[in-house]
Amino acid sequence: MKPEAITNSYKRWAPIYDATFGKITHAGRHHATQVANQIGGDVLEVGVGTGLALPFYAPGISVTGIDFSDDMLDRARAKVDEENLTHVKDLRQMDARNLDFPDNSFDTVVAMHLISVVPDPEQVMAEMARVCKPGGQILVVNHFARDEGWLAWFERKFAPFADFLGWHSNFPKDRVLGVSALNLVEEKHLTKLGLFTFLRMQKAV
Repeated sequence: MKPEAITNSYKRWAPIYDATFGKITHAGRHHATQVANQIGGDVLEVGVGTGLALPFYAPGISVTGIDFSDDMLDRARAKVDEENLTHVKDLRQMDARNLDFPDNSFDTVVAMHLISVVPDPEQVMAEMARVCKPGGQILVVNHFARDEGWLAWFERKFAPFADFLGWHSNFPKDRVLGVSALNLVEEKHLTKLGLFTFLRMQKAV
């Protein structure tokens, strides 16, 4: 997706995101934050959106969130203030293709329902690996394209509307697995239909 399409799409989605897509994606957020809590330390959430996952992080975790959409970030900041989420250290507008953090900054980098939205997913994965500490974890939750079945048909039909919907319905999983510094250590399908997949990758030491 082009940056301007992302901006326009999430300007439309921001006011209703929590009550719509946010409900559908609850399982992925809950699972990824549980894993991040077990790891501990400093967490970067790439594509923090309206901050739906922020309350799920444990108090001892230090969370930094970034997002391309100012409209989404406004709601995330309001959520932090309203719920007194003191473990959230910073929320910043940023392009995930060019993260403004030094190398090896975070113990865990989390990207939930983001990687099929960004214009250059391979570059985003490379940047997440760069800012992750050696031995650290990259946690990805996303919908990935299927090869067969009625869901695969559905994904192909909706693929031309990616810019309007704000996500790619037929996004291939192999586009997130090409960073040489990362090893896939866990893959888990979430929900009964398996609409979303959790990937846990570890950065080489």
